[in-house]
Amino acid sequence: MKKNLKYDAVFYDFDGTLGDSLPVILKSFKGAYTEVFGECTRTEEDFKKFIGLPLIETFRAHDEETQQKLLNAYLKINHKMLDENKIPLFPGVIEALKEIKAKGVIQGIVTSKRIEAFEVTAKLTGIWDLFDVIICNGDTRYHKPNADPLIEAAKRSNITDYKRILYVGDALADICCAKNAGTDFAFVNWSQMQKDDILFMKPDYCINQLKEISCIIDNIEL
Repeated sequence: MKKNLKYDAVFYDFDGTLGDSLPVILKSFKGAYTEVFGECTRTEEDFKKFIGLPLIETFRAHDEETQQKLLNAYLKINHKMLDENKIPLFPGVIEALKEIKAKGVIQGIVTSKRIEAFEVTAKLTGIWDLFDVIICNGDTRYHKPNADPLIEAAKRSNITDYKRILYVGDALADICCAKNAGTDFAFVNWSQMQKDDILFMKPDYCINQLKEISCIIDNIEL
């Protein structure tokens, strides 16, 4: 335990937290529905409700065969944009991650993305080597908002005191995951999700820039 620091580990969601991926996600959803049905009648606000959850959850209203067709179409469209490096990081992310890593704090990713999708973007943007642990869709039986992904990240980091963990995210599924696991939670104010429900759950911190995490770790008032 690092007695002079408030947390031993900081785990991050990716979509909407470190990477500005919402435009690519929405375009992929719309494209998938258009490919399968000839049009997309679902709204962006509807799709946003599923951000942070495993991808298949977005298609649960359909039968299994249609779910698979939509999933395949989504992945084809999405991976093409990922290969073209269409997801930028939010300003200051790399600098903030490097500063936190220099403190000796464990850093990890806890996301509902598939590892194939995260790895492409993480390597293209230069953040892959800044993480000590990566938990993606498929690494646990249950996913966010269940606690299992954070618990698995803690296990792989050899941390048993969950209050020594800070989870950083932008969506309702993220704060629910943190609450269920018993970790602290930092909400990113650049979130493009509906904020009222998230703020109602009283995140431990609300940050305007990722570099503020360093102050939190050092127990310095924001």
